[in-house]
Amino acid sequence: MKVLVKGAGIAGLTAAFEFAARGAAVTVAETRPALGGNASWFAGGMLAPWCERESAEQPVLDLGRDAAEWWDAATPGLVARRGTLVLAAPRDAGELDRFASRTTGYRRVEEDEIALLEPDLAGRFRRGLLFPAEGHLDPRQAMAALHDKLAATGVEFHFGADAQHVFGFDRQIDCTGMAAQNDWLRGVRGEMLTLRTPDMSLSRPVRLLHPRFPLYAVPRTDHRFMIGATMIESQSGGPVTARSMMELLGTAYALHPAFGEAEIVETGVGVRAAFPDNLPRVETNGEIIAINGLYRHGFLLAPAMARQAADLVFSQDRTKELAHETDGQRRSA
Repeated sequence: MKVLVKGAGIAGLTAAFEFAARGAAVTVAETRPALGGNASWFAGGMLAPWCERESAEQPVLDLGRDAAEWWDAATPGLVARRGTLVLAAPRDAGELDRFASRTTGYRRVEEDEIALLEPDLAGRFRRGLLFPAEGHLDPRQAMAALHDKLAATGVEFHFGADAQHVFGFDRQIDCTGMAAQNDWLRGVRGEMLTLRTPDMSLSRPVRLLHPRFPLYAVPRTDHRFMIGATMIESQSGGPVTARSMMELLGTAYALHPAFGEAEIVETGVGVRAAFPDNLPRVETNGEIIAINGLYRHGFLLAPAMARQAADLVFSQDRTKELAHETDGQRRSA
């Protein structure tokens, strides 16, 4: 089977992996000149289905529960499995209880254990929630590793390529996000900062339940922290706004004052494609299969959606094979 995957974001890369793993000859076409620069490039990389369940529907938890295992197998050594720590200032204790009431998979932690988990946060928070089964990865490392692994196994990549009118493939897998021709999609703008400070460290993603502007801080290498993120109903991919910059920095400072002296080494904006119900879909239109609507859950849900797309295509082909075999038997009879 010859498969064309359109788009080299996280949906396209995971789809290419699933189809190649099942024996398809896969080509990936991407309009950007190189890997990166899309919404996936600016993601947090949190594999946190129980945390996401607080504001998402049950399918997000169901689809994302095995994501860390998938990434472990596809990109060995990149997933950190240290859980997620959710915190709130003492005055916002109600936010912590509200968060807990909407999800599962956590245990409550008190001030002493918070200090053991994250020594640099000692004395700053009295209560929290630890989600021990969750993990995270660096999206850029994961995308590069997946690209290199696919290329090494024979998947062809064409960057700077317009695949609008490409023929000669048995299936096309459309993973183009907001560029897809789908009237149901809307854009959700996410803004992020990367801060660098040697004055603190974190071992795992930390979510601060600020009542006005919730924030997450994800540790990266070289004393860097990804700080995010906004969720603005907009298709604008322009630079980070002054308002968002102030909100992100202010909440980061509330997490730890060391962020007040941190270097701002990067700002970024990604526009995530979302359906009205904020749930992803695999849709079929003839020989074209579309994976879209990953919303803010790209690295968490892409593996499951890629598996769904591959299952659909290969089951369709098997059905066709059986139909041809039956027709041949009838003619012979």
